[in-house]
Amino acid sequence: MTWEETDGTRSRILRTALDLFSEQGYQRTSLRQIAERLRLTKAAILYHFPSKSHLLTALAEPLVRDLEALLDKAGALPGRQARWTLLEGWVDTMLAHRGPLGMLFHDLALVDRGSTYYRLVQIAMRANEIVAGPDAGRRDRVRAVQAIAMCSDPVVFMIDVPASALRADMLDGAHRLLGETPPGVQEPVTRTATPGRVGRRRPGRPPSMSPEQVRAARRMHLAGTHSADEIAAEFGVSRATVYRHLEADDDNETVLR
Repeated sequence: MTWEETDGTRSRILRTALDLFSEQGYQRTSLRQIAERLRLTKAAILYHFPSKSHLLTALAEPLVRDLEALLDKAGALPGRQARWTLLEGWVDTMLAHRGPLGMLFHDLALVDRGSTYYRLVQIAMRANEIVAGPDAGRRDRVRAVQAIAMCSDPVVFMIDVPASALRADMLDGAHRLLGETPPGVQEPVTRTATPGRVGRRRPGRPPSMSPEQVRAARRMHLAGTHSADEIAAEFGVSRATVYRHLEADDDNETVLR
Protein backbone atom coordinates (compact mmCIF):
# COMPACT_ATOMS: atom_id res chain seq x y z
CA MET A 1 0.00 0.00 0.00
CA THR A 2 1.35 3.45 -0.91
CA TRP A 3 1.01 6.68 1.00
CA GLU A 4 -1.72 7.71 -1.45
CA GLU A 5 -3.94 4.85 -0.28
CA THR A 6 -3.97 5.63 3.43
CA ASP A 7 -5.56 8.41 5.48
CA GLY A 8 -2.99 8.93 8.24
CA THR A 9 -1.47 12.30 9.07
CA ARG A 10 1.74 11.45 7.22
CA SER A 11 -0.19 10.62 4.06
CA ARG A 12 -2.26 13.80 4.34
CA ILE A 13 0.96 15.81 4.60
CA LEU A 14 2.37 14.14 1.49
CA ARG A 15 -0.80 14.72 -0.54
CA THR A 16 -0.88 18.38 0.46
CA ALA A 17 2.81 18.82 -0.23
CA LEU A 18 2.35 17.31 -3.69
CA ASP A 19 -0.53 19.68 -4.40
CA LEU A 20 1.44 22.75 -3.33
CA PHE A 21 4.67 21.67 -5.05
CA SER A 22 2.68 21.15 -8.24
CA GLU A 23 0.86 24.48 -7.95
CA GLN A 24 3.74 26.79 -7.09
CA GLY A 25 6.96 24.77 -7.19
CA TYR A 26 9.12 23.18 -4.54
CA GLN A 27 11.28 26.22 -3.87
CA ARG A 28 8.31 28.56 -3.39
CA THR A 29 6.47 26.25 -1.03
CA SER A 30 7.26 26.43 2.67
CA LEU A 31 6.56 23.98 5.46
CA ARG A 32 4.44 26.67 7.08
CA GLN A 33 2.18 26.81 4.00
CA ILE A 34 1.75 23.05 4.08
CA ALA A 35 0.92 23.19 7.78
CA GLU A 36 -1.58 26.03 7.31
CA ARG A 37 -3.44 24.21 4.56
CA LEU A 38 -3.73 21.17 6.81
CA ARG A 39 -4.51 23.28 9.89
CA LEU A 40 -1.52 21.77 11.65
CA THR A 41 1.50 23.35 13.28
CA LYS A 42 4.87 23.45 11.59
CA ALA A 43 6.15 21.31 14.46
CA ALA A 44 3.61 18.64 13.52
CA ILE A 45 5.02 18.55 9.99
CA LEU A 46 8.59 18.34 11.29
CA TYR A 47 7.60 15.43 13.53
CA HIS A 48 6.96 13.32 10.41
CA PHE A 49 9.47 14.95 8.05
CA PRO A 50 12.65 16.56 9.50
CA SER A 51 12.98 18.86 6.48
CA LYS A 52 11.22 19.85 3.27
CA SER A 53 13.67 17.77 1.25
CA HIS A 54 12.52 14.68 3.14
CA LEU A 55 9.03 15.37 1.82
CA LEU A 56 10.36 15.37 -1.74
CA THR A 57 12.20 12.10 -1.19
CA ALA A 58 9.10 10.48 0.28
CA LEU A 59 7.02 11.60 -2.71
CA ALA A 60 9.54 10.04 -5.10
CA GLU A 61 9.97 6.77 -3.20
CA PRO A 62 6.93 4.82 -4.56
CA LEU A 63 7.96 5.59 -8.15
CA VAL A 64 11.59 4.66 -7.54
CA ARG A 65 10.62 1.46 -5.73
CA ASP A 66 8.22 0.37 -8.49
CA LEU A 67 10.84 0.99 -11.18
CA GLU A 68 13.41 -1.05 -9.27
CA ALA A 69 10.93 -3.93 -8.96
CA LEU A 70 10.22 -3.72 -12.69
CA LEU A 71 13.93 -3.92 -13.51
CA ASP A 72 14.31 -7.01 -11.34
CA LYS A 73 11.38 -8.65 -13.12
CA ALA A 74 12.50 -7.76 -16.64
CA GLY A 75 16.15 -8.52 -15.94
CA ALA A 76 15.30 -12.15 -15.17
CA LEU A 77 13.73 -12.68 -18.62
CA PRO A 78 15.41 -13.47 -21.95
CA GLY A 79 15.98 -11.14 -24.90
CA ARG A 80 12.92 -9.65 -26.54
CA GLN A 81 10.66 -10.71 -23.67
CA ALA A 82 12.83 -8.72 -21.24
CA ARG A 83 12.81 -5.69 -23.53
CA TRP A 84 9.05 -5.50 -23.93
CA THR A 85 8.30 -6.42 -20.32
CA LEU A 86 10.48 -3.46 -19.40
CA LEU A 87 8.96 -1.03 -21.92
CA GLU A 88 5.33 -1.93 -21.23
CA GLY A 89 5.94 -1.95 -17.48
CA TRP A 90 7.79 1.35 -17.73
CA VAL A 91 4.82 3.01 -19.42
CA ASP A 92 2.40 1.59 -16.87
CA THR A 93 4.60 2.74 -13.98
CA MET A 94 4.98 6.24 -15.39
CA LEU A 95 1.22 6.53 -15.83
CA ALA A 96 0.53 5.15 -12.36
CA HIS A 97 2.73 7.89 -10.85
CA ARG A 98 1.68 10.62 -13.25
CA GLY A 99 1.05 13.29 -10.61
CA PRO A 100 4.29 13.00 -8.62
CA LEU A 101 6.27 12.48 -11.84
CA GLY A 102 5.18 15.81 -13.27
CA MET A 103 6.16 17.62 -10.09
CA LEU A 104 9.54 15.88 -9.87
CA PHE A 105 10.34 16.50 -13.52
CA HIS A 106 9.80 20.24 -13.26
CA ASP A 107 11.84 20.64 -10.09
CA LEU A 108 15.49 19.61 -10.01
CA ALA A 109 15.67 19.99 -6.25
CA LEU A 110 15.59 16.20 -6.03
CA VAL A 111 19.21 16.24 -7.17
CA ASP A 112 20.10 17.45 -3.68
CA ARG A 113 19.01 14.11 -2.27
CA GLY A 114 22.08 12.06 -3.18
CA SER A 115 20.78 8.56 -2.51
CA THR A 116 17.51 8.98 -4.39
CA TYR A 117 19.20 10.66 -7.33
CA TYR A 118 21.79 7.88 -7.47
CA ARG A 119 19.03 5.26 -7.51
CA LEU A 120 17.29 7.04 -10.40
CA VAL A 121 20.55 7.14 -12.38
CA GLN A 122 21.09 3.43 -11.78
CA ILE A 123 17.50 2.70 -12.82
CA ALA A 124 17.99 4.57 -16.11
CA MET A 125 21.27 2.78 -16.84
CA ARG A 126 19.83 -0.68 -16.12
CA ALA A 127 16.73 0.05 -18.18
CA ASN A 128 18.82 1.12 -21.16
CA GLU A 129 20.89 -2.06 -20.92
CA ILE A 130 17.82 -4.30 -20.85
CA VAL A 131 16.20 -2.60 -23.84
CA ALA A 132 19.44 -2.59 -25.85
CA GLY A 133 20.08 -6.26 -25.15
CA PRO A 134 23.35 -8.17 -24.64
CA ASP A 135 26.32 -7.28 -26.86
CA ALA A 136 24.48 -4.22 -28.18
CA GLY A 137 26.22 -1.92 -30.61
CA ARG A 138 26.20 1.85 -30.56
CA ARG A 139 23.02 2.16 -32.64
CA ASP A 140 21.15 -0.31 -30.44
CA ARG A 141 22.21 1.58 -27.32
CA VAL A 142 21.08 4.88 -28.83
CA ARG A 143 17.70 3.41 -29.74
CA ALA A 144 17.34 1.97 -26.26
CA VAL A 145 17.75 5.44 -24.74
CA GLN A 146 15.27 6.83 -27.27
CA ALA A 147 12.75 4.06 -26.51
CA ILE A 148 12.87 4.77 -22.77
CA ALA A 149 12.34 8.47 -23.49
CA MET A 150 9.35 7.58 -25.70
CA CYS A 151 7.87 5.69 -22.76
CA SER A 152 8.50 8.50 -20.27
CA ASP A 153 8.44 12.07 -21.59
CA PRO A 154 4.87 12.13 -23.03
CA VAL A 155 3.51 11.35 -19.56
CA VAL A 156 4.85 14.70 -18.35
CA PHE A 157 4.35 16.85 -21.45
CA MET A 158 0.90 15.54 -22.47
CA ILE A 159 -0.88 15.55 -19.13
CA ASP A 160 -4.24 16.27 -20.80
CA VAL A 161 -4.20 13.07 -22.90
CA PRO A 162 -6.17 10.12 -21.43
CA ALA A 163 -3.91 7.43 -20.02
CA SER A 164 -5.24 4.64 -22.25
CA ALA A 165 -4.65 6.60 -25.46
CA LEU A 166 -1.25 7.81 -24.31
CA ARG A 167 -0.17 4.28 -23.38
CA ALA A 168 -1.07 2.94 -26.82
CA ASP A 169 0.71 5.80 -28.60
CA MET A 170 3.89 5.52 -26.53
CA LEU A 171 4.19 1.77 -27.09
CA ASP A 172 3.40 2.22 -30.77
CA GLY A 173 6.25 4.73 -30.99
CA ALA A 174 8.67 2.29 -29.34
CA HIS A 175 7.51 -0.46 -31.69
CA ARG A 176 8.14 1.75 -34.72
CA LEU A 177 11.57 2.78 -33.44
CA LEU A 178 12.75 -0.73 -32.65
CA GLY A 179 11.13 -2.34 -35.69
CA GLU A 180 9.74 -5.30 -33.76
CA THR A 181 6.55 -6.37 -32.03
CA PRO A 182 6.25 -7.53 -28.42
CA PRO A 183 6.33 -11.30 -27.76
CA GLY A 184 2.94 -12.89 -28.30
CA VAL A 185 2.03 -10.48 -31.11
CA GLN A 186 2.26 -12.00 -34.57
CA GLU A 187 4.66 -10.25 -36.91
CA PRO A 188 2.68 -8.63 -39.75
CA VAL A 189 3.24 -10.02 -43.24
CA THR A 190 3.01 -8.39 -46.63
CA ARG A 191 3.01 -9.80 -50.13
CA THR A 192 6.25 -9.59 -52.06
CA ALA A 193 6.60 -8.53 -55.69
CA THR A 194 6.32 -12.18 -56.78
CA PRO A 195 2.65 -13.17 -57.09
CA GLY A 196 1.57 -15.86 -54.68
CA ARG A 197 4.50 -15.43 -52.33
CA VAL A 198 4.17 -13.93 -48.88
CA GLY A 199 7.14 -12.50 -47.00
CA ARG A 200 7.63 -10.87 -43.65
CA ARG A 201 7.54 -7.11 -43.57
CA ARG A 202 10.96 -5.58 -43.19
CA PRO A 203 11.56 -3.59 -40.01
CA GLY A 204 10.43 -0.02 -40.37
CA ARG A 205 7.29 2.06 -40.03
CA PRO A 206 4.35 -0.26 -39.42
CA PRO A 207 1.39 0.16 -41.75
CA SER A 208 -1.57 2.12 -40.51
CA MET A 209 -5.17 1.04 -40.83
CA SER A 210 -7.54 2.26 -43.50
CA PRO A 211 -10.96 3.60 -42.47
CA GLU A 212 -12.55 0.36 -43.70
CA GLN A 213 -10.13 -1.72 -41.62
CA VAL A 214 -10.78 0.41 -38.56
CA ARG A 215 -14.53 -0.09 -38.91
CA ALA A 216 -14.03 -3.83 -39.31
CA ALA A 217 -11.71 -3.96 -36.31
CA ARG A 218 -14.25 -2.00 -34.29
CA ARG A 219 -16.97 -4.53 -35.15
CA MET A 220 -14.70 -7.47 -34.26
CA HIS A 221 -13.80 -5.85 -30.96
CA LEU A 222 -17.39 -5.03 -30.00
CA ALA A 223 -18.56 -8.52 -30.95
CA GLY A 224 -15.97 -10.01 -28.62
CA THR A 225 -14.96 -12.61 -31.21
CA HIS A 226 -11.33 -11.53 -31.52
CA SER A 227 -8.64 -10.40 -29.09
CA ALA A 228 -6.53 -7.32 -29.76
CA ASP A 229 -3.65 -9.58 -30.81
CA GLU A 230 -5.87 -11.45 -33.28
CA ILE A 231 -7.17 -8.19 -34.74
CA ALA A 232 -3.60 -6.91 -35.10
CA ALA A 233 -2.56 -10.11 -36.89
CA GLU A 234 -5.60 -9.97 -39.15
CA PHE A 235 -4.71 -6.50 -40.46
CA GLY A 236 -0.93 -6.76 -40.26
CA VAL A 237 -0.43 -3.99 -37.69
CA SER A 238 0.85 -3.78 -34.13
CA ARG A 239 -1.35 -4.30 -31.10
CA ALA A 240 -0.59 -0.70 -30.06
CA THR A 241 -1.96 0.52 -33.41
CA VAL A 242 -5.17 -1.43 -32.84
CA TYR A 243 -5.55 0.03 -29.34
CA ARG A 244 -4.87 3.51 -30.64
CA HIS A 245 -7.76 3.25 -33.09
CA LEU A 246 -10.15 1.46 -30.74
CA GLU A 247 -9.55 3.93 -27.90
CA ALA A 248 -9.26 7.08 -29.99
CA ASP A 249 -11.25 10.11 -28.97
CA ASP A 250 -14.53 10.21 -30.91
CA ASP A 251 -14.03 13.88 -31.74
CA ASN A 252 -10.80 13.06 -33.55
CA GLU A 253 -11.45 9.60 -34.92
CA THR A 254 -14.93 9.61 -36.49
CA VAL A 255 -14.18 6.42 -38.50
CA LEU A 256 -14.90 4.40 -35.36
CA ARG A 257 -18.56 5.35 -35.34
